[in-house]
Amino acid sequence: MTQCTTRPADTYSPLYFLASLGAGGLVVTFFMYLMFWVPYQGRPVPVFEDVTGALASGGPALQAGIVIALIGIAAMAFLNVKLLIWNIAALRAFQKTESYAALRQSNGETTLLAAPLASAMTINVGFIVGLVFVPGLWSIVEYLFPMALLAFLGLGIWALRLIGGFLGRVLTQGGIFDVTAHNSFAQLLPAFAISMVGVGLAAPSAMSGNTVTVGVSLVLSTFFGVTAIIYTLVAAITGFNSMLHHGTAKEAGPTLMVVVPIVTVLGILFMRQNHGLHVAFDAHGTPGETLIFLSRLLAIEILFLALGLLVLKRQGYWAEFISGQKASAGSYALICPGVAFAVMMHFFVNKGLVGAGVIDKFGLAFWGLTGIAIVAQFMMIWLVLKLNRKHFSRADTPAPVAAE
Repeated sequence: MTQCTTRPADTYSPLYFLASLGAGGLVVTFFMYLMFWVPYQGRPVPVFEDVTGALASGGPALQAGIVIALIGIAAMAFLNVKLLIWNIAALRAFQKTESYAALRQSNGETTLLAAPLASAMTINVGFIVGLVFVPGLWSIVEYLFPMALLAFLGLGIWALRLIGGFLGRVLTQGGIFDVTAHNSFAQLLPAFAISMVGVGLAAPSAMSGNTVTVGVSLVLSTFFGVTAIIYTLVAAITGFNSMLHHGTAKEAGPTLMVVVPIVTVLGILFMRQNHGLHVAFDAHGTPGETLIFLSRLLAIEILFLALGLLVLKRQGYWAEFISGQKASAGSYALICPGVAFAVMMHFFVNKGLVGAGVIDKFGLAFWGLTGIAIVAQFMMIWLVLKLNRKHFSRADTPAPVAAE
């Protein structure tokens, strides 16, 4: 049989940035092992010295968990950067085509927000890699925070300019936004990008000991966090209205669960802010308040996961676009909800249930609930590898179907 020399990824879509984003999110899931299992004091996060100390003195189970985490972080960070570089080069080439000009005049213009979204994730990945693999990094971290704030602010400006271009076009030229093609949550991608910028800007508020740095971090992250919430509400309401009238666009079905990563990212943003308020400004929250806050976020995520999976099952999406012959760049949107749910479960178990004294750390209930997060994580690893083979390998693959 003659092998095809093309692959789905040869027909480029900005949604392929989600492949890089998904790999970056998996870096975070492995970092959760270190964040909540490795002992550390005096810092809000574990660093190289804590990890190596636990490797030397911890029990076999902890040592195995650390080794798995380090391998997972390294492998997924490599994949994250590799796919980001490929996407940047592909996007530059795509910008010279007529297809790009057509995209800028359609509802799909907002898919360009996947670029700053994935770029923001890669900065987070770089920081995680530095924490766990670079000795002594924490001694200079206060010098890194201002640079991180500038980097995330630059990405935020990039994202806002893209959003401004889209909204400026559709809000000033009546009748050019195709409402019938708005029958998904694809238009929530800008909100996802803005929320990712916001959580990056919130990181110094949780980790810096400098009051000015914390204050700047709080103000900037609040702006982007509030912007993301407003955009999410508007896009979700209008999108759901269109879905009620026209049904959910089959190729964009995975976007029904994009609320899940938005909720996780904003939840981490607010928890980082609360930590900064506590350390720098003596504003205290209680473990019970954290538990109910995380419980509410988890409830939202479970509801949208259930809705999305229901619609995908009714549409036969999995059989058609994952295991079947068709290929859609939008399939990579399936990774983000699974990754985000896994991360939220770790926070719910450790910061919520353990923090409030509801369950014991490393007890039976702890591992039962943590197991849910680990299962979701490895399902997403499998999905990343499967989609990469489907989209980036040269084989008998069909032309992809564009997802708005």
